[in-house]
Amino acid sequence: MEGMKMGRMIRMGVLGVWTAGVVFFLCSCRKPLPNSSREDKPRTTAERAESAAAVPERSARWNRPRTAERQRERMQMVNRIRQDYGLTDERVLEAMQNVPRHWFVPASQQAYAYLDSPLPIGYGQTISQPFIVAYMTSVLKLEPNERVLEIGTGSGYQAAVLNEFTPHVFTIEIVRPLAERAIETFAKYGYETIQVRIGDGYKGWPEAAPFDAVIVTCAPDEIPKPLLEQLKPGGRMIIPVGSEWGVQELVLVEKDSRGDIRRRSVMPVRFVPLIREKE
Repeated sequence: MEGMKMGRMIRMGVLGVWTAGVVFFLCSCRKPLPNSSREDKPRTTAERAESAAAVPERSARWNRPRTAERQRERMQMVNRIRQDYGLTDERVLEAMQNVPRHWFVPASQQAYAYLDSPLPIGYGQTISQPFIVAYMTSVLKLEPNERVLEIGTGSGYQAAVLNEFTPHVFTIEIVRPLAERAIETFAKYGYETIQVRIGDGYKGWPEAAPFDAVIVTCAPDEIPKPLLEQLKPGGRMIIPVGSEWGVQELVLVEKDSRGDIRRRSVMPVRFVPLIREKE
């Protein structure tokens, strides 16, 4: 988006990020539990462990579940994103309307599932604000059959939105209980092709690389080199970058056909830091 619409969206996006206690709730990357395993253990939506040495081709059907549940609330959420922030990417807005956010929040938060705000999902973590999910998805400009890597599965909501565009969604979560809960949710509602790994998102998923797009929902001090290496020429990455206590920028990274990297800041943000597993 360009011109006044883009300026208005960014101004409103910054306001949305910095108000109502959102600043530390946007990230869906998770802190490791005291006894968290260091093994990067890949998981499927059928809860079947796979070897980390290979990513086999899937026979599962690309299923994008549909339901009429709370359809009016979903439409109202999408209209707020369109009107309040000026985001007019209709493909992304349609994806946001198609994915029931209430499937990905705890029972105690069901009444608030369609507010434009983060919500707690346990373990001190949250599901991200809908506008942030929509904006970060929009800048990736995903096309069918592209391979996309998400760092920070959380509840699984962002991965489900990405799955509206492509069956090739790979997502990494460092907190095992959250990852296992997301796997169960994907299996329950029929997201058959989303692949989940439990482990350190900083390392990416080299066995599944290269990726056409990477989305990171927590802030490292610098862009992780493994993620840059796993980005395909012509690929895009959206990632918050900066110190936990300093200025952070949401950065769009593009790799050209020669492998050269271009990066530009799209808005100031405040995300929780990307947490590494202890060596």
